Amino acid sequence: MPKADARASAPSNPDHDSELAAFFKVCDRWSLTADQQIVLLGSPARSTFFKWKKERAALSQDTRERISHVISIYKALEILFTDPTRSDGWIRRPNIYFNGKTALDVLLGGTMRDIYEVRTYVDAQRGG
Repeated sequence: MPKADARASAPSNPDHDSELAAFFKVCDRWSLTADQQIVLLGSPARSTFFKWKKERAALSQDTRERISHVISIYKALEILFTDPTRSDGWIRRPNIYFNGKTALDVLLGGTMRDIYEVRTYVDAQRGG
């Protein structure tokens, strides 16, 4: 009798599922490409990324932290800008704090430090 794949029978974690769903909603609002989303998630294999988009997934602590920061950036921008067009567009506007780069340019540096730099900036702007 073949051995069952332990990953297939593992129960899903609703927190992980909702984190991923929220992440993908933010990416849709920001009109991010699959490649950009992959970078924000820590550059998993493309097959892993597309699997995450289709079904429940176990996420590493690093991936969960990245998702948390991206969602927090999104929420902070919604507080700062009551107009969704402005809050969603902010990440694509050049910013003097980022030496003229956009927040998206910084985020796509790919490291946790890059994501945290943007998070720290928007939190400071909203007084948090």
